[in-house]
Amino acid sequence: MKLTLRVWRQKNADADGAMSTYEVDGISRDMSFLEMLDTLNEELILKGDDPVAFDHDCREGICGACSLVINGDAHGPERTTTCQLHMRSFQDGDTIDIEPWRASAFPVVKDLVVDRSAFDRIIQAGGYITAPTGAAPEAHAAPVPKPDADFAFEHAECIGCGACVAACPNGAAMLFTSAKVNHLGVLPQGAPERETRVLDMVAQMDDEGFGGCTLAGECATACPKGIPLFSITSMNKEWLRATRKVAKR
Repeated sequence: MKLTLRVWRQKNADADGAMSTYEVDGISRDMSFLEMLDTLNEELILKGDDPVAFDHDCREGICGACSLVINGDAHGPERTTTCQLHMRSFQDGDTIDIEPWRASAFPVVKDLVVDRSAFDRIIQAGGYITAPTGAAPEAHAAPVPKPDADFAFEHAECIGCGACVAACPNGAAMLFTSAKVNHLGVLPQGAPERETRVLDMVAQMDDEGFGGCTLAGECATACPKGIPLFSITSMNKEWLRATRKVAKR
């Protein structure tokens, strides 16, 4: 395959960025999208040019690091992570636009790399869970109803990639925050801090400068792990319940 790549290049956070055009040839349809970028970078290095900076780690769809906007879509045309997107999803001769996440809370570090430490701070705001330390507890000591276990697991699948923010027209982080709130909220281990957790995490999310949620639904559509939109409404109910309890004290 021969492709034309229009890639966002930005030297650092303070520099102005612009799209640069590159031609790549000999791309296998079985390559992953990141392997295609590796091929581009090899050619740039051989020419003495600066390679394109992009985030990656596991390349197995687990870590969420490979965050790119491809032809206007978070992670590209398939509902998967960029590292699991293969070049068979494109046609020979295609022009592909490659950009970083676009959100004020995710400032560009260089080229396609953005700073997503805002997500880390939201998680940190949730604090700890009350759990005994020492020997492993008996597996059946804290029974969890299967619907609750399924609900928690569904939300625990969030990998924090930020596709929800990139896809949202408001740049909101509600789907990410709700996934982190909900997967602990229904479990016995997370119950003691249930109220303070949702209040603190939502407050931190607002402090980070993410946009407001209007339930447009683009976040759930773009999520590679299928976190459902009702996660947000579930968190909103938790937040309202916690707010009312605090107001009565």
